[in-house]
Amino acid sequence: MRIISIANQKGGCGKTTTSINLAASLALNGKRVLLVDLDPQAHASLGLNVNSQNSLYNVISKITPRKLELEETILNIKNQFDLVPSNVLLGTLEQELSDEIGRELKLTTALARVKDRYDYVVIDCPPNLGFLTINALRACSEVIVPVEPSRFSIQGLERLSDIIQLVKDRLDHNIEYKVLITMFDSRLQHCFDMLDKVREGFSAHLISTIIHVNVKLKESVVVGKAVAEFDKYCRGSKDYFSLAKEIIAQEVGSIKDFSPISARMKKVVKEKSKDIIATAFTLNAPQAQSVYIAGDFNNWYVDESCRMRQEDGRWAADLDLKPGVYQYRFIIDGRWQEDPGNPRKMENAFGDSNSVIEVK
Repeated sequence: MRIISIANQKGGCGKTTTSINLAASLALNGKRVLLVDLDPQAHASLGLNVNSQNSLYNVISKITPRKLELEETILNIKNQFDLVPSNVLLGTLEQELSDEIGRELKLTTALARVKDRYDYVVIDCPPNLGFLTINALRACSEVIVPVEPSRFSIQGLERLSDIIQLVKDRLDHNIEYKVLITMFDSRLQHCFDMLDKVREGFSAHLISTIIHVNVKLKESVVVGKAVAEFDKYCRGSKDYFSLAKEIIAQEVGSIKDFSPISARMKKVVKEKSKDIIATAFTLNAPQAQSVYIAGDFNNWYVDESCRMRQEDGRWAADLDLKPGVYQYRFIIDGRWQEDPGNPRKMENAFGDSNSVIEVK
């Protein structure tokens, strides 16, 4: 069972949105998932239309008149997607257990009872570094830190990384953390500048998937659904599905497969790859600080996989494409523009032009 905490002491960075939609997307990928709402504000519970008097408080508290086991608080949301809801009483636990030895292990002990029932546990932490967040860090082995493209969010990331190191040192508990860029608006130069700052300081921890600004993510919360259920074709749904795939791939990549199926799969991949053609894109922009390429070959997504590399003042990218006709544009320091070296163009819905390439 993989336990992943979603944490950042700064609010408004997409922490709860990520908790809900990552958990839902993991379930859509066939995983058994438990979402634990550890925030006394209960935003994850409210975002799934759950308003329950039962919560982790009834499991951990020693003075509650209604003592429960963890299993008794679990509610089913969708197939293979369960929730431990929250309520405001969770916020009283820090004071109640202030003098208790081993209080940072309360969540670890509770989750041990369901370790055989789930593949993943996703914990939505409160936006602070108090008792509840320390419990989450002690219970998990992985932390995802949502970071919006802003100076304050990056500062929260720096402080949280210090706390994670402190937990490692004082509690002798190893935790790996990954940084997830959220609320990314590819129309703004500011977002690209902040992305570069995160890459400079945390490149080894950066998740490839980027969560873009998408109004459907906010609308889905209003109706109390994960975005994949609300609108499975929207950009937000696709982003979180990609994130779930990336998380699962980390697990698969850590396991060596010596079965006969592996050999057969390699043969299938080899056959399929015959139709894939390596296609080179170049741009002469020696003054540019960052260049990306996006097109209908990647649903116009902007993430690290489409970042171009700099070679002697020119920018280059090699993409594996199937034969066909594609529209694309470059994003140069946050500004979208067509390929100046390609005369083939097609007008787009915004009154600008997309460059066109045919792969044969």
